[in-house]
Amino acid sequence: MVAAASVVAAVGTATGLVSALADPPGAVEAGPETVRAPRVAQARPEPSSPSPTPSPTASPAVPSPEPTVRASPSPSPTPSGRRPAPSRLYRHPDSQVLDWVRAHPDDPRTAVITSRIADRPAAVWFADFTPATIASRVRAVTSGAAAQGQVPVLVPYAIPDRDCGGASEGGAPDLAAYDDWIDAFAAGLGSAEVVVILEPDSVAQADCLSRSARAERFASLERAGRVLKAADPKARVYYDAGHSGWNAPDRQAALLRQAGAGSADSSDGVFSNVSNFHTTAAEIAYDRRVLAELGGPAGLGAVIDTSRNGNGAPADDAWCDPAGRGIGRAPTLGTGQARIDAYLWVKLPGESDGCKGTPGTFSPSYAYDLASS
Repeated sequence: MVAAASVVAAVGTATGLVSALADPPGAVEAGPETVRAPRVAQARPEPSSPSPTPSPTASPAVPSPEPTVRASPSPSPTPSGRRPAPSRLYRHPDSQVLDWVRAHPDDPRTAVITSRIADRPAAVWFADFTPATIASRVRAVTSGAAAQGQVPVLVPYAIPDRDCGGASEGGAPDLAAYDDWIDAFAAGLGSAEVVVILEPDSVAQADCLSRSARAERFASLERAGRVLKAADPKARVYYDAGHSGWNAPDRQAALLRQAGAGSADSSDGVFSNVSNFHTTAAEIAYDRRVLAELGGPAGLGAVIDTSRNGNGAPADDAWCDPAGRGIGRAPTLGTGQARIDAYLWVKLPGESDGCKGTPGTFSPSYAYDLASS
């Protein structure tokens, strides 16, 4: 993991929250090295962990406590004219936190963990490179959400040279194989509304690549956005903006522009703060600056991972299960903030970064601390 990453420390084949994995004899569950047989929708997570926050010279200062954010006018329409509806986000029925709650009904922590974490919708990660099954596994999630009239949040996470060879290394063997994987992923989207968080860290962390390799990655990401949106016109695709403690807005926007994030054909905007702790107010300000620098259609918006940012980032920039953090705003597609399309839980609170347990595994003590702070 490079010193300036925002996200994902997942060791093994998958990363995420409620990640949908392949179906060999044992599928990696919500943690990178935790193995269990696949279940409903063959979906199992492996959550991401942020890397240490980069040098403060790279970005604007971020306040620690979560300030009150004044409501703004309704969010701007997306490039296709759709306004994010305040419909319920989808809670996938297969996750580590739900497993723990079901197995521990009498634990004194269960009520708090259930009401403040397990009952909330969270993203579904697809981090294993399994071309033969990816379409059916995506379809299992999207069809389950559509049957309930809800909106799933999907995280494709299989870009080659993922995490620059760090703890979450892996992904497709090359970009041609990745393009084919994205085609299959898109085939599972269906025709209902979905939110796609396209490849965390793939833009903000691209400095480890050579100039030519970076250009090739960005071309593949632009293609991915176009393929996903063509397959499902109701899909909303968001690109990696890092977070407010990483790249400066103008630099991040320049990278995003090269990756296709400024085009309505491939993008609905950007996402930030995945697996990190920066306050919602700081991310709103940062994302708006990134969008202003990015240009493109006025309807481009941003989504923010608020899963663990209730108390802001630690003063020492600790990233691995730091103490004193708290869950943030509940997931919603109706933020009341101009150009902020959603608050999402992309990283599930309680899934370890690696200091409270094996990366990606659920820690009830950590979850309870987050839910109680």
